[in-house]
Amino acid sequence: MIEVSAKLIGGPIFMPGSKVGCCITFTHPPLPSDSRSQSNNDVLENLAWASVQINCLCLTNDSINFPSVMCVTKDEKFLGNSETSFAPCLTDNGHVVLSTKPKILFCDVGLSPGENKSYLYSETLPNDAPPSYKGHLVKYAYKITVGMQRLNSPIKLLRVPIRVVVIHGLTEGVTCENSIDLSPSNPFLESQFKHEECDMALQILQNITAKRSPNFYNITNSRGKVARFCLFKQAYRLGEDIVGTFDFEQTDVSCIEFTVSLQCEEAVNKDFIAVSPRPRKDNVSIVSYNTQHQFCANTLKSFLQLAIPLNVTPAFSTLLVCVKWRLHFEFVTSTKTSGERLDETKEGTCWTGPEHVDIETMVWDLPIQIYPSSLSVRPSLMTSDGCGGGPLRLCA
Repeated sequence: MIEVSAKLIGGPIFMPGSKVGCCITFTHPPLPSDSRSQSNNDVLENLAWASVQINCLCLTNDSINFPSVMCVTKDEKFLGNSETSFAPCLTDNGHVVLSTKPKILFCDVGLSPGENKSYLYSETLPNDAPPSYKGHLVKYAYKITVGMQRLNSPIKLLRVPIRVVVIHGLTEGVTCENSIDLSPSNPFLESQFKHEECDMALQILQNITAKRSPNFYNITNSRGKVARFCLFKQAYRLGEDIVGTFDFEQTDVSCIEFTVSLQCEEAVNKDFIAVSPRPRKDNVSIVSYNTQHQFCANTLKSFLQLAIPLNVTPAFSTLLVCVKWRLHFEFVTSTKTSGERLDETKEGTCWTGPEHVDIETMVWDLPIQIYPSSLSVRPSLMTSDGCGGGPLRLCA
């Protein structure tokens, strides 16, 4: 029996163009102390081979015709079966949109009781890799698959999930802004350009999301000004709070209440939507996350604070789907005075609420930019199919 464990180097979150590191350990547990003494050939465990590969699976709902040009493993179905061939995605649902070249860790390795051997797997993600995403219409999921086999035994697979995040609109710009290095270089040494490019992208991201440049918006309808909204910045990182203020002074329309929601808009390319006899809008899905609702009748100023969840996916765009973020506003307005005057005293004027109010509802969407947070995460240990269960065992 051999136990296999995988430890991600640098954490489970990566960027396109960055290196994925994984330390894979094969262990032969020690024999019980009360076991009978046996020859070395009887207790030695042998593995014929082990190989590693990174795959990205794309899953869609029934209303989407997945484009065949995005599949990268069209011939995997001709490899036979998963018991005799290393085909990590042969039995999985979905379409493989990214697949790295398999790397062989070893061939014909023997382990004595209590012995273990570790191997370091390293692979660079393509620059055009899509991010990890779990939407209503489209899903992208990454995994590192370790395949291994003993003689005359079926293949065993260890799957380690990873998360890929994309800095939308920044990675391409970083490559273009870098000047060409004309100094002599050794072609046999690994270039540090990709590491510098990743660090520069994170630095640009830090500069963009740290800027505070208040933007003011006059919200109006057909009868005049409803409110003035101030958003302190347009770019945010995962886990940050969206902060803004409402000013209801010097307005033409009385606002009774408002609702603000943080929404994610998932739009699938219409070219890939299945033809339906009835008109429908299956290519767009809108999901609301955090919402703030407030009554603001007779209020001069109000405050907005919405938290951005850490587990959502920032904005990105692929050939199949485009994901954007926005603030969705709903205002309830009235054309009449919000109360009736009772009497006037030295302290002020007393008002009473009306029994009936004629209202109108208006909506407004404000696009915002959401970027990834810091990628520095503790290394994680996976000893099963990424579910945190017991170790994967290879038995004779």
